[in-house]
Amino acid sequence: MHIDGFLIPVPEDKKQAYLDLAQWFDEEMMKLGAIEIVEAWESDIKDGQHTDFRRAVAAEPGEKIVFSWIIWPDKPTAEAAHKAIMEDERMKDMASVPFDGRRMVFGSFTDIVNLRA
Repeated sequence: MHIDGFLIPVPEDKKQAYLDLAQWFDEEMMKLGAIEIVEAWESDIKDGQHTDFRRAVAAEPGEKIVFSWIIWPDKPTAEAAHKAIMEDERMKDMASVPFDGRRMVFGSFTDIVNLRA
């Protein structure tokens, strides 16, 4: 299993625009082999003493944090999907996104514990 994780600062008034983008992006990733995708909108984020979700993305006033992940069967499938989505004409034609992508945090992970009900 391979997991891509994201922290994204999104202006609260651009929530619907983010959801519209996420709907398209996530549907394409599912077509490209993703097993599960979760987009979670901030509901209760505490300020930490040293670091926290807001500091991680240099959140500005009026921004909410999106915590998102994509589960893939393996890393090659994820890499191929990311390559394909970046080559998609709709992605290339995208003039802007409803968040500051420079402050998005992204990383890939391999599971070391996986419990399910």
